[in-house]
Amino acid sequence: MFAALRKIPLTWWIGISMVLGVLIGYLDFAVWTGTSLAPYFQPVAMIFIKMIKSIVVPLIFGSLVVGIAGHGDDLKQVGRLALRSIIYFEIATTAALFIGLGAVNLVRPGDGVHLNAPADAGAKLAETKATFSSVLDHTVPASFFKAAADNEVLQIVFFSVLFGIGLAQVRGKHKETMIAFCESLTEVMFKFTGIVMGFAPFGIAAAIAVTVGTSGLSVLGSLGILVLTLFGALFVFCLIVLLPIAIIAKVPHKLFWKHVKEPFLIAFSTASSEAALPLAMENLEKMGVPKRIVAFVLPTGYSFNLDGSTLYLAVASVFVAQAAGVEMTFGTQLLMMLTLMLTSKGVAAVPRASLVILSGTLASFGLPLEGVAVILGVDAIMDMGRTSVNLLGNCLASVVMARWEGEFVPSAEG
Repeated sequence: MFAALRKIPLTWWIGISMVLGVLIGYLDFAVWTGTSLAPYFQPVAMIFIKMIKSIVVPLIFGSLVVGIAGHGDDLKQVGRLALRSIIYFEIATTAALFIGLGAVNLVRPGDGVHLNAPADAGAKLAETKATFSSVLDHTVPASFFKAAADNEVLQIVFFSVLFGIGLAQVRGKHKETMIAFCESLTEVMFKFTGIVMGFAPFGIAAAIAVTVGTSGLSVLGSLGILVLTLFGALFVFCLIVLLPIAIIAKVPHKLFWKHVKEPFLIAFSTASSEAALPLAMENLEKMGVPKRIVAFVLPTGYSFNLDGSTLYLAVASVFVAQAAGVEMTFGTQLLMMLTLMLTSKGVAAVPRASLVILSGTLASFGLPLEGVAVILGVDAIMDMGRTSVNLLGNCLASVVMARWEGEFVPSAEG
């Protein structure tokens, strides 16, 4: 029997764990009202997230250094990839902003919501204000080890790129030794990822059980229209932006989904981009995307290509204005979108980063911070949607960049 269970694919186990998590969470919320099981499940979920996060820094560092130093004879190639990636990222995030803006103005989910939550809930988040200059300053690490301990992905990418460029200029055995070390580190971390993924169904079931057990299936409540607006806009974004890009770049759809579905489900169920990053990197390489492109585009996209989070910010900010009865002109909305686009770069790894950015933006435009407190009630659900679209968009960006560079060789699988 054990042998038969081992033959079940990880994707199926993830799906089963999600269903069990919802069932346990519902029973915990609606039936077992005397004693909550959340404190017992929370450690299991946190152990899984922490195990995944422990993989991120060494994997990004090793992959990026090998990707850059291994092609050190042509640093122009690295610069070209960076320029193309940034252009792609800005086009995609701009499209996400306009789709979010169109959806929230069409549906107007804020019209039926009254802001009666205490303002201090939003004010606490507003204490951390993100500005474009602060994001630039945040990009450069004062210490690699502190950045690694804090899982600051953008800072690790910055350090790793400079380290790789420096290593590319070294000649002789020192360069060969360091590249061999980084290659070995990457390979070990991929094996490490496989071990951690064996624990994924338990961690995912626990995470969902805690979420549903705390808020119940009625977590959407009166904000259900807002949640549906967001998920509808995310679907439209995938349909009219990501799908055409995949068709134009001639990305093999079945092969792409085969390699992305497991990271996508992990991102959705855990609402953590970092949790899905190691497996996404490994699967994209298996799909046929060169390691140097995966190692650069995917981590960088987690800071500059947050399609789902950007769309969410557009919907949430105008939602608050509608709920407060404040009519914003189209020009003011565009200015707010520009502010969101600039301040949302490089803060993906900060807990509740989107809410922090939203609070600062609302304060800048004189909108009530009570809106953040209202959104907090359903943010966990919306976070699942925006995080999974972030993952999907960055995986597609990696394949598109590989195609643009003329280096994408689809694997013979599927």
